[in-house]
Amino acid sequence: MSWPADFLWPLGIASVAAIVVAIAGAVLTETGPWYGNLKKPSWKPPDWAFGPVWTTIFVLTVIATALAWQAAAGTGARPLIFWALAINAVVNIAWSGIFFKLRRPDWALREVVLLWCSVLSLVLVLGSVSAWAGVLLLPYLLWVSAASVLNLRIVQMNGPFG
Repeated sequence: MSWPADFLWPLGIASVAAIVVAIAGAVLTETGPWYGNLKKPSWKPPDWAFGPVWTTIFVLTVIATALAWQAAAGTGARPLIFWALAINAVVNIAWSGIFFKLRRPDWALREVVLLWCSVLSLVLVLGSVSAWAGVLLLPYLLWVSAASVLNLRIVQMNGPFG
């Protein structure tokens, strides 16, 4: 089976972009004593689960990107797809920096609203040209929804910050 070039090259570019976002987020995520001492709700996923979940989300996003890019050929939707992905990458990285590096879960709670909106935009923009792309992004939206509630509970249980 041979894959068309208009699927493979966006798959490769999206893969590199996802790796850059993942590395940047990981570098900004410091789960040292400060994070360890925060009160967290009992339902918080175990720390070991975050890596596999984010890896799955990034893989699904890469596939969704390639599917949408291929489906958008000749439609004029590609610039919108690019900007939706670029904005999502920036706000995804920013949340880690604000929460962990700056140690400001209260500010991160405000920023996570932007992250959630950017993920919803991805679902809608990519889903408008490829239904499968939109479906593949739903776990991302669900995870950020859960993370938003977790962020809220951490703020409630530990505030004020700063």
